[in-house]
Amino acid sequence: MDSNKQYKSAIDVLRILSILAVIGIHTTVRTLEISGYALQKIPFTLFLNQVFRFAVPLFFIISGFVLELSFNSNENYLTYLKKRLNRIFIPYVFWSVVYYFFVYSKNRNPNFLNSLLRGNSSYQLYFIPALLIFYLIFPFIHKYIKIIGNFWVMIFLFLTQLVLLFYDYYIHPLQLFYPLTIVLLNYFLFILGIILSRHYDLFIKFIYKWKLFLFFGSIISGCFVFYEGFSGYLKTHNYLTFYSQWRLSVLVYTIFIGGTLYYLFEKNILNSFIVKTISKLSLFVFFIHVIILEVLWYLIGVKIFQLQFAQNLWWDPIYFSAVTSISFLIAYIAHRIPYLSKLTG
Repeated sequence: MDSNKQYKSAIDVLRILSILAVIGIHTTVRTLEISGYALQKIPFTLFLNQVFRFAVPLFFIISGFVLELSFNSNENYLTYLKKRLNRIFIPYVFWSVVYYFFVYSKNRNPNFLNSLLRGNSSYQLYFIPALLIFYLIFPFIHKYIKIIGNFWVMIFLFLTQLVLLFYDYYIHPLQLFYPLTIVLLNYFLFILGIILSRHYDLFIKFIYKWKLFLFFGSIISGCFVFYEGFSGYLKTHNYLTFYSQWRLSVLVYTIFIGGTLYYLFEKNILNSFIVKTISKLSLFVFFIHVIILEVLWYLIGVKIFQLQFAQNLWWDPIYFSAVTSISFLIAYIAHRIPYLSKLTG
């Protein structure tokens, strides 16, 4: 094992890019929905929506990587939980209350606790309960990582992950408690993040040696993700063919683009202070951006679309930029208020 516990600014960059990709998915989804999924009229919107699909899968890799990087084997399980879960669990509960009772109060689940467990107080919260499950089981994975990280065990885990993704996407969605379903469809990526963190030096050697392979793999797999979603919808008229990010293609695409992005930013080409600052704001942005998206859409989005401007190539970048800029500005202001970030992220 490579004992390298130093701060990795590239991980913060990937975290920021994942949050930006989440915003990109949600802003383009609004255009797709209002168009009635007329994909042939707005292929650029769908293309953006699909190439951003690495967002949540990459976040699971990042989570495994960071947990392994910062894990203290000497601290007990309860201390670990208090330190790790508080950072995300408290903001998750806070924003669940905000969305459940104020933003989507008319369409809410009649049981708040059920909504909290399932992560459906708002649509961007859906994967947080699954992430919390990964946090809960991480110390046990860490304890047996030498066995789990064996080459042939990882191959087995990868193949079984592919089977689960294939079944869920092409045959029938897994009928389980939804956070558990997400765990089952992403366990390989979470474990992969742990392995990459433990063997960091080997990981760096690999991405430098195979950088061109990763780069072209990102382009090819990204184009296939777009083609799969586009053609799948035209055949079935089921919007889940492009909404779903739990696909074999997205898994492969995430690994390729994750390696490529890490190579590009591993040399600290960006100011580390700026990267750290933006990264600290990103969790708040993740939670609040849907409110900003809804407000902007209510104020200008519908009118803009009625003018058919949304079919212009510039609409989605403008909408994305507006939501992102306002979200980060509010996050920056909120973080200037002492202790507020402990509640809001």
